[in-house]
Amino acid sequence: MLDRLAGTAVMAFARLITGVRAEWRGAPPQPTQRIYYANHASHGDFVLIWTVLPPALRSLTRPVAGADYWSKGAIRRFIGTSVFNAVLIERERENRRQDPIAVMTAALDAGASLILFPEGTRNTSEAPLLPFKGGLYQLAGARPRVELVPVWIDNISRVMPKGELLPIPLLCSVTFGAPLHLAEGEPRDTFLARARAALLALAPAREETA
Repeated sequence: MLDRLAGTAVMAFARLITGVRAEWRGAPPQPTQRIYYANHASHGDFVLIWTVLPPALRSLTRPVAGADYWSKGAIRRFIGTSVFNAVLIERERENRRQDPIAVMTAALDAGASLILFPEGTRNTSEAPLLPFKGGLYQLAGARPRVELVPVWIDNISRVMPKGELLPIPLLCSVTFGAPLHLAEGEPRDTFLARARAALLALAPAREETA
């Protein structure tokens, strides 16, 4: 009961602060197993995607997040594990006890959809996107039937600017693009460039040309 109440409170707060709205351009909101991959500028990114998903999709969708951040402190652990049911991965290779790809594929095999940030870290640069890590390619090859849906989050970096304690009220949008799949025999770099281009195509013109 507490986790449901907390989840409702988080969604209400996110909608109040950001006025977030969803635009489904190429992937209608239906209960198809998917990996939603998005640009990453704030710890609040997955909250916005999770918030705009219809309830039937939200209950099946788990954000992928860094265990080093979401395991620190009782409040973060509660939010990450109990409210969002996040798939927590260990990002530091030297301290890693589990393969992140194995953890994510296990979640897919259990029937979940995922929210993933292929840049691997928050983008604090002036570039619209950082280079993609190889995890999206590995997942696409391991579970080829799962749809890969690009998702562009607009304005979140200004809602939750680095170093600020409280969000700044500002309209946000979450745009869902058309699904893609790894083509048979498609090289890693070719696929990642195509996936990155599909995500950039959803960005407003002012950010596409940044």
